[in-house]
Amino acid sequence: MADIRQISGIAEVIDRYDGFILDLWGVLHDGEQPYSGVPDCLDRMRAAGKTLCLLSNAPRRTPGVIEKLDGMGLGRERYHHVMTSGEATYEALRDRDDPWHAALGRRLYHIGPERDTDVYDGLGYEIAATPAEGDFVVNTGIVTFGETVADYQPQLDACLAAGLPMICANPDLVVMVGPMLVICAGTLAARYEEMGGDVRWHGKPHAPVYERCFKLLGIADKSRILAVGDSLRTDVAGANAAGIDVALVTAGIHQEELGGAAWGAAVDPVNLRALADASGHLPSYALPSLRW
Repeated sequence: MADIRQISGIAEVIDRYDGFILDLWGVLHDGEQPYSGVPDCLDRMRAAGKTLCLLSNAPRRTPGVIEKLDGMGLGRERYHHVMTSGEATYEALRDRDDPWHAALGRRLYHIGPERDTDVYDGLGYEIAATPAEGDFVVNTGIVTFGETVADYQPQLDACLAAGLPMICANPDLVVMVGPMLVICAGTLAARYEEMGGDVRWHGKPHAPVYERCFKLLGIADKSRILAVGDSLRTDVAGANAAGIDVALVTAGIHQEELGGAAWGAAVDPVNLRALADASGHLPSYALPSLRW
């Protein structure tokens, strides 16, 4: 089978696209600071007249993400639009315009840190102190970096015993925080499904969040849109399903699986193709990091 085209930077394909859907963690930043070359790349993409939409599986609404990016030196002048899985969760809890969400009660049990409560704040839900007092559970992930599924098993057991459907506000399984690989809400949700729990996922790779991005970009021809992300399971799978091209950043969460190449280096094309084939999700390109 053909090798996946490896490019050294976005400049190689910039003329083929009018809009870009860019992942945040693992592409723009590591949770603490932007990756080398990212601010310059964003500036050059905008200078080339391209429209940039940031799409994150962050379990919080867009204002909080914008504020965090500002603190890293990635201000609003460097991109046009933002969509997050947290924003999609908020809209679903607000609108309840499908049968699954409409059937939810008004008592919400939250698994996750206090910083993520903006996904339901102001919507009039009663916050349950225990799963037994709730009608459903909103899962935004772990409270402290380094925690494992085992730390949350008692809460998951209690939610299942209470028959609570779960909203997962971040489908990512893991994310890079500095040099550390940290589990996300998706890992807890996957465990809940394994236990027999009912889960509704918001964010990548699910179609509704891409439709939101397409509306923000305002580009009718999807062949002129390129997604960039570091996860085969979410970024590449989501772009494949949405019918758009996608570039896989190889220095993200798959770095070790791809042989642990030095920052900025190309990866073994055989390993890259084998990993993509095993996942069932095929990137259009691979690049070491988001760089011009």
